[in-house]
Amino acid sequence: MSRSLPQPPQRIVIKIGSGVLAEPSGLALDLPQMRWLVGEVAELRAAGHRCVLVSSGAVAAGLMELGLEERPEALASVQALAAIGQARLMQTYRTLFDEVGCVAAQLLLTHQDLDSRLRYRNAKNTLEELLEKRGAIPIVNENDSVAVEELKFGDNDELSAEVAILSDADVLLLLTGAVGLTDSPDGNGELIREVRDVDSVLHLAGPGHGRLSVGGMASKLLAVRTAVEAGIPTWIADGRAPGIVAGVAGGGIVGTYFHAAAASRAPRSPRSESATDSTSTGGAPGRVARVAEP
Repeated sequence: MSRSLPQPPQRIVIKIGSGVLAEPSGLALDLPQMRWLVGEVAELRAAGHRCVLVSSGAVAAGLMELGLEERPEALASVQALAAIGQARLMQTYRTLFDEVGCVAAQLLLTHQDLDSRLRYRNAKNTLEELLEKRGAIPIVNENDSVAVEELKFGDNDELSAEVAILSDADVLLLLTGAVGLTDSPDGNGELIREVRDVDSVLHLAGPGHGRLSVGGMASKLLAVRTAVEAGIPTWIADGRAPGIVAGVAGGGIVGTYFHAAAASRAPRSPRSESATDSTSTGGAPGRVARVAEP
């Protein structure tokens, strides 16, 4: 399927799941895989596109750092692993982006940051500075040491949709271990290449999660719904397929393409700058509320 982005160069938010970054054993980061992904992002950046990564993998990196063989059950233990692993994850990203001549920047966010008008504007201004003036590749993760929502459900899926809205993205790419959404809840059916109504396919998500990731296809479809309702077309695709990242700009990738909701794009940009409440948690201006799990 060919779904080309409009020209000139656009903003692309790429969410990389834990299963895409970790070795099959789940005990270490897959460095060749990360190097390949970074190279594809650098290719997009060289073509003039502005790229934002929403990267999971901190817990996997923490497991690697401590030599553990399985993810613990206790939430505090998982948070500690994420704190240890986040440093290793960013060190790895920085080294790999240095190799391709790109500057990496770290942003740790929580959903509460995006619910506060002041913090929302601050995060947005930081992204604008990094993308347009510094030529950097922002790498976003949830601040797992103080927030637990994505650790328990979602693997940064919903956060990636919110970051796409925050950054006024033209497309969101969710990279996962599956080729896309299939017509069977167990994931073994035929690939659905195009979806216009997300609600019509929610029943195909199926239960379950991976060894290192949580939420599975269900959390991805909820994130897709958030993004497309904000006017952002979204792909779900296999994060290990050749050319998957660099190909998104031309639309020539294999996966499931979700159309943006009709007539939803216009109100998104520019964001309202009239808000003055620096402590309100009533929602940032123009932000689409998160969708509850059905």
